[in-house]
Amino acid sequence: MDERENTMSTKNNVLHSVVRIGVATAAIFLVVVLLAAVPVHRTLAVPDEHDQESSAAPTHDHGAMSNMAGMDMGDETTSEAHAVADMTPGHQEAHSEHMHMTAMRPQKAEDLARANEIVAQLRTGIEKYKDYHVALNDRYKIFMPNLPQAEYHFTNYRNGFLGAFNFDPARPTSLLYKKTSSGYQLAGAMFTMPKRATEDQLNARVPLSVATWHLHTNLCRPAKDQVRTADWSKFGLRGSIATQEACDAAGGRFNPVIFGWMVHVYPYEDSTEKIFAMHHHMD
Repeated sequence: MDERENTMSTKNNVLHSVVRIGVATAAIFLVVVLLAAVPVHRTLAVPDEHDQESSAAPTHDHGAMSNMAGMDMGDETTSEAHAVADMTPGHQEAHSEHMHMTAMRPQKAEDLARANEIVAQLRTGIEKYKDYHVALNDRYKIFMPNLPQAEYHFTNYRNGFLGAFNFDPARPTSLLYKKTSSGYQLAGAMFTMPKRATEDQLNARVPLSVATWHLHTNLCRPAKDQVRTADWSKFGLRGSIATQEACDAAGGRFNPVIFGWMVHVYPYEDSTEKIFAMHHHMD
């Protein structure tokens, strides 16, 4: 009897161990897969809220980005700073090789109805974030608050993670704000999807007959020891280098795709075209 009990106990222990390993493996797999849904942003530490709220005129001088006063920018951060500047209004002239956009599909009545429903739900969901302090309290992090930008991304990484499972128009990955003399003014929101998502999957979320999803592609970053002295007319999302071969020849590091799929929505605009524009037309 004791031998039988010992055998059963051993089997149970083995079974429990297998279950634990299986759960852990599944969790790791999900994390690896879903992290692709979150733009790989790093928020710089800002010691005082007043520093975040100080007014600054938007500028996109690449040379100044890596040497801003009080900002010791590392390799990845510097590359992201250039990427962010290229993603903000005023930089639509970026090389087409660095931007992949979904093709516009023929519009159907149900597409427009769904788009209007998305806008209505988004407005309701982000209404409270017109006070940007509420966004900060709800774990939205300002992406590079010290870098002057025409449009600031307040990103909630948990929302980006959850967005890989299902689409909730009231739960955007990022909020888009315009800097004002007294803080930030809410302008819109951004939804994300993993870079592996198909156009049909994107269309199932925000119709491709109404909105254009985009990917930032073919990024050549300079060598780590050359970031601060790099020629940004060649590197970055506005640079002339857009192939692995050219990047290798320049001693750079090539990324076919950075971040994931993105789509902007500006729900306070007065037309569908403006609401789903690639960039907000700031006053």
